[in-house]
Amino acid sequence: MSRAPQTAASHRFDLAPLDASTAAMAARVARRYLAPRWRALAAALVLAAVFAGLSGVLLNLLQPAVNRVSGAAAGHLAARELFRLPLAIIALAVGRGLAGAAQAVLVNRIGAGIVGDIQVELFGKLVRADLARLKASHSGGFVASVLYDSGLIREAATTGAVNLVQNALTLAAAVAVMVMQDWRLSLLALAAAPAAALILNRFMRQAIRAARGAMDATGALSTAILEGLDGVRVVKIETREAHEEAKVAAKVAERQRHVLLGDNARAVAAPATDTLAMILVAAVLAYEGWRARHGAADIGAFIAFFAALLMAGQALRQVSNLSTLIAQGLAAARRLFAALDVEPEVRDRPGAPDLVVSQGHLKLEGVGFAYGETQVLDGVDLEARRGEVIALVGPSGAGKSSLINLIPRFYDAGAGRITLDGQDVREVALASLRRAIALVTQEPFLFDDTIAANIAYARPEASPAEIEAAARAAAAHDFIAALPQGYATVVGEAGARLSGGQRQRIAIARAFLKDAPLLLLDEPTSALDTESEAQVQAALTRLMAGRTTLIIAHRLATVRGADRIYVLDQGRVAEVGAHAALMSRGGLYARLAQGQALLDRSDAA
Repeated sequence: MSRAPQTAASHRFDLAPLDASTAAMAARVARRYLAPRWRALAAALVLAAVFAGLSGVLLNLLQPAVNRVSGAAAGHLAARELFRLPLAIIALAVGRGLAGAAQAVLVNRIGAGIVGDIQVELFGKLVRADLARLKASHSGGFVASVLYDSGLIREAATTGAVNLVQNALTLAAAVAVMVMQDWRLSLLALAAAPAAALILNRFMRQAIRAARGAMDATGALSTAILEGLDGVRVVKIETREAHEEAKVAAKVAERQRHVLLGDNARAVAAPATDTLAMILVAAVLAYEGWRARHGAADIGAFIAFFAALLMAGQALRQVSNLSTLIAQGLAAARRLFAALDVEPEVRDRPGAPDLVVSQGHLKLEGVGFAYGETQVLDGVDLEARRGEVIALVGPSGAGKSSLINLIPRFYDAGAGRITLDGQDVREVALASLRRAIALVTQEPFLFDDTIAANIAYARPEASPAEIEAAARAAAAHDFIAALPQGYATVVGEAGARLSGGQRQRIAIARAFLKDAPLLLLDEPTSALDTESEAQVQAALTRLMAGRTTLIIAHRLATVRGADRIYVLDQGRVAEVGAHAALMSRGGLYARLAQGQALLDRSDAA
């Protein structure tokens, strides 16, 4: 596969925050993920209101309860009256507890659904993105977005939002009880509100900065881990295990630094609000003591007020923690939407019709393509008909793989046009174009699934008989049947449990089953040993029959039977012709054939 265009750097999944305001971002999260679950969310908010309301009622019962206890102590209260308020308090407490538990269950269910939606949506966006954009960004950042960011958004959108509402209502209920019990003391308590707001705002800003740093560091850590595992053979042969471990350790330390900054912001916010609350409690106690000395104190009202003040302090503490949690979630949402908002450049045009293949006539006319400022293809003309085998040869960097990638529109040509049976590939539906093409590459990719599932990947509805027929045509049935579980054998990650030749034959079986009229072969035998190459070459010969075939090859045995050979050099067609004619001409093809790239024993002799 060719390298990604340099211009793709400008289309990376940008991890920087968007310019949208916090309120607009919160509204977008709500519309996208909470609105479809509005019933469950509304129920959770009602339960949060019930919880807060019952908390206020419980606080308001403290004054008559204390006064009744005082009356009972003085012998002024009947025994049966003594237990009414305690029983009412128990009933209210049980109702409050049930409301809190039901709310938590609903929040968890909403949160799990949101995480699932985000992860599926993000992966779907990534897998549909332009190939250039995917190659310009490392998969580690994608993994971090799918796993880390979705969790932050879940916490902000569910636990954060609902519990913030609950604690805000509880705070309001507590303040209402305080005002009802003693409005003078309430004014003294509310004087601390500006200081509390300043504390919350400061720590929220710190949490947002820490969340952004942690998200970037998580992507870098994922990248380092994946690179180390992907290149583990190189790491081992060069004895660089310690180096890779140190590199990951540095990424871990960097991530921990940002995570700790965020955790510390939350951790310090709570003691700061607690300290403020205790200062307020001390002031209230001093004022109430002064009033008691002058005979103006009501012990029942003061206890109810004091309990409400403590509950307000606890609710304020929770609001401070949840505010930073929501801020982190909104920072993650900015990064998520930065990825989701980028539309692929290679996509269907409005109303694009399906491709109709009748003759399988492929034609390239003046095709040009550039990676950034580097021109890779320039004015390429090529033609291939059904039943023909067209070979592409040339030195490394001549543009062979780039040309192959333009046909299924992995990239779009910058100049000229590519047609199939007279239909411009950019004017037809992308899915219909790719259904008409089978691709076999030098290193075929197999999914960590059964052999049968890998063969039937393009046609999952295929019957076992059709799968077996494709495997027989690809010379794969015998080795598959010899496996303990046959077609039900799981091939491992990227087909690691199979040899290169076996993986290649399964890929060819997949192409047989797809039965596409256009076949693209990107050096399908260059990585195989002689025995495997002979088996794969025989399977390819059967696969190419009756199809329009383009093949990139470095081995002479692969291309000498081609109907026409296009020799590419620096992005242009240098020569066209059959093997014998090109050899007799003594040009670039003849020089390549005499060199290592296209030399075999018969020609050397």
